[in-house]
Amino acid sequence: MYRYLLRRLLQAIPVLIGTTLLIYTMVYFLPGDPARAMAGDRRQDPVVVEMIRDKYHFNDSFFSQYWHYLTGIFQGDFGTTVRGRAVGDIMAERFPWTINLALVALLIEAVVGIVAGIFAALNRGKFFDNLVLIVTLMMISIPTFVTGFILQLLVGVEWQILPVSFNERDGFKAYIMPGYVLASLSLAYVTRLMRTSLAETMRSDYVRTAVAKGLPHSRVVMRHGVRNALIPVVTFLGADLGALMGGAIITERIFNIPGVGGQLAQSVYLRERPVVIGMVTALVLIYIVGNLIVDMLYAVLDPRIRYD
Repeated sequence: MYRYLLRRLLQAIPVLIGTTLLIYTMVYFLPGDPARAMAGDRRQDPVVVEMIRDKYHFNDSFFSQYWHYLTGIFQGDFGTTVRGRAVGDIMAERFPWTINLALVALLIEAVVGIVAGIFAALNRGKFFDNLVLIVTLMMISIPTFVTGFILQLLVGVEWQILPVSFNERDGFKAYIMPGYVLASLSLAYVTRLMRTSLAETMRSDYVRTAVAKGLPHSRVVMRHGVRNALIPVVTFLGADLGALMGGAIITERIFNIPGVGGQLAQSVYLRERPVVIGMVTALVLIYIVGNLIVDMLYAVLDPRIRYD
C-alpha cells in the first residue's frame, strides 16, 4: 500500500509540471502586453511599465520565466500581483467558497444519484425506472444557467424556500440551490451509470450463486450487487470533483458567490499570470488528490484488488 502511494505521488510530479507548463504557455501567449495591462487603464509611465517588466521577469525568455514560477511554487510562493498582494492570500480567500460549493454539489450527486440509480435498476422497465430515464434526459438537455435562473425564480422568488442569491449568513442553506444547479448534469450521469452498473452486476454468476444459497434479497443487493456496482460510479465521482471545481464559474456568477470563478475571469482580463496559473495549479492538485483517494477506495469496495 505504502509503495503504491509513493509510486502514485511520484507519478503526480510530471503531471503537475506538464499541466503548469501547458497553462503557463497558454497564458504567456495571450495577446497584449501584460506589463501595460497590470499598470492600469490610464496612460502609463514608461518607467513604471519597465519596472513591472523587471520585477516579473517579462523581459526574460519563456523558459526562464517558467522556471522562476515553478521554483517559486515548490517553495510555497505563487507570486504576487501588481498591487503587491500575495497570490496565496487571494487563493486562501476565494477557494473556501468554491470548495464548499463543490463538496455540497458532490454530496447531492452522490447521494441522490446512487439512491435513484439503485431503485431504477431494481425496478427496470417499471414506472420509476422510466421516470428516472425521462428526468435525467431532461437534466442533461437543459443548460446549467437555465436551470439556475428557473430555480431562482420558482424556489427563491415565488415559493421563498431558499435564498435567491448567496449570503454567507445563511450558512449551509445558502449552498443548497447553487450546489444542486452545479451538480445537476453530473447527477443525471451518476444516476444512469449506477442504474446500468447495478443491472449488469445483478446478472453476474456470483450474484446468482448468492441467490441460490438462499441469502436474503437485501443482503444480495447491498453486499454483492451495490458494492461492486459502485466502482465505476466512484471513479466518475473522483474525476468529477475537479470538473465541479473548474466548472463552478457559471454557477458562482448566477448566485453571486465570491469564489474562484469570478477571480479567474478578472485575472484573465487583467493578464495577471501568477493568479491565473496559481489557481489552475491548485485545481490540478485537488484533482490529483481526489483521484488518489478514489484509487484507495477501490480496495475497500472490492477486496480482490491489490496494490502490491
